[in-house]
Amino acid sequence: MAEKRPVKITETILRDAHQSLIATRMPTEEMLPIVDVMDQVGYHSVECWGGATFDASLRFLKEDPWERLRKLRDGFKNTKLQMLFRGQNILGYSHYSDDVVEYFVQKSLANGIDIIRIFDCLNDLRNLETAVKAANKEKGHAQVALSYTLGDAYTLDYWKETAKRIEDMGANSLCIKDMVGLLTPYKASELVQALKEGTDLPIDLHTHYTSGVAAMTYLKAVEAGCDIIDTAISPFSMGTAQPATEVLVETFKGTPYDTGLDLKLLKKVADHFKPYREECLANGLLNPKVMGVNINTLLYQVPGGMLSNLVSQLSEMGADDKFDEVLEEVPRVRKDFGEPPLVTPSSQIVGTQAVLNVVMGERYKMVNQQAKDLLSGKYGQTVKPFNPEVQKKAIGDEKPITCRPADLLEPSLPKFEKECAQWKQQDEDVLTYALFPQVAKDFFEYREAQQTKVDPSVADKENGAYPV
Repeated sequence: MAEKRPVKITETILRDAHQSLIATRMPTEEMLPIVDVMDQVGYHSVECWGGATFDASLRFLKEDPWERLRKLRDGFKNTKLQMLFRGQNILGYSHYSDDVVEYFVQKSLANGIDIIRIFDCLNDLRNLETAVKAANKEKGHAQVALSYTLGDAYTLDYWKETAKRIEDMGANSLCIKDMVGLLTPYKASELVQALKEGTDLPIDLHTHYTSGVAAMTYLKAVEAGCDIIDTAISPFSMGTAQPATEVLVETFKGTPYDTGLDLKLLKKVADHFKPYREECLANGLLNPKVMGVNINTLLYQVPGGMLSNLVSQLSEMGADDKFDEVLEEVPRVRKDFGEPPLVTPSSQIVGTQAVLNVVMGERYKMVNQQAKDLLSGKYGQTVKPFNPEVQKKAIGDEKPITCRPADLLEPSLPKFEKECAQWKQQDEDVLTYALFPQVAKDFFEYREAQQTKVDPSVADKENGAYPV
């Protein structure tokens, strides 16, 4: 029998599974009762923070994301906790200065994160350097993610060379981040083999079930040498989320890749989330549309979330009949914009421009600010050059920047400290404010109102100071 090489499992139920299926609306109280059981399973890690959870916690759930992290850390005694981090964008949508990035990494690790998965929407490694160095300095695990996409520039040599650069940068592991579900089974074999030739780092594969091939892709990737796969417990698996954890555990049972995880424990985890799934179906939070296979994903290389954005944009403009035209325009715009991977925020930029091109009846008659920023180099460098005519039409004679975009940003932490002073109850509040100023302000005011309700005497304290 072949040499044993157990595949490790990263569980996504507490982050990407509910982000993908119910727009990141799972409250902390739904998570905490099952943490003890999840902690006994033997997962490689549990992804529970970052991505859209930070914004959604504040904006929709009126929860402090830092408090959620601390509660989860208290419960998970034996399991590593993982987060998703958008490089120089942190958890927001634009670049932040290095001092803010460093402080956010430091506080994430101090509050309980073990593994930080860091990615950039253009695969511009310069946008990852600060976060990786900060994680290394704090003795955290820096996992660098390659945003997987298709196109002339994305050869096996490109991925292999990029993996070597990531290793040289000081990353502890490498992730293939297939946010669309484009990676098919045999292509996964080729890619993993190529990466194994380029680097000695452990390889994690993250994909989505959107196109229907994800479980088969995991099977072939693991056979080719993939070390870790991301899965979701069955009630919140498949569709636009990940393949089901139990299915993959059973698939590899009795093989050299046996995970060693106990299906009885996984059943307890699934049983906990089943009633919540039913509740989400009943209240419309879980739309059955996101549960099927979407073949448009493979045809147009468009992520599920981007497809729904295009539908709503066209509906608002009264141009529903233009949907097919827009889908055909997306690859053309992507080519003009240097063939970036379609992931936040590049997916929104390309999609919105495709809508404008079709609805206006003339390509690039109107170019929005984010597209101008992309074409002027403010997001970083794309793998292929921009279409010079489109760039000229969008930014005129403005000279594009060629340096790392964050090099042009002044340190901004002191400014945020000052602006946030009146609401600050913990160091982390400054970072919350730095990322989402208006949302944070609304949350801080809500928090103060709740504290006043709990203890009426608080309102009389000098200078409106509230206990932490």
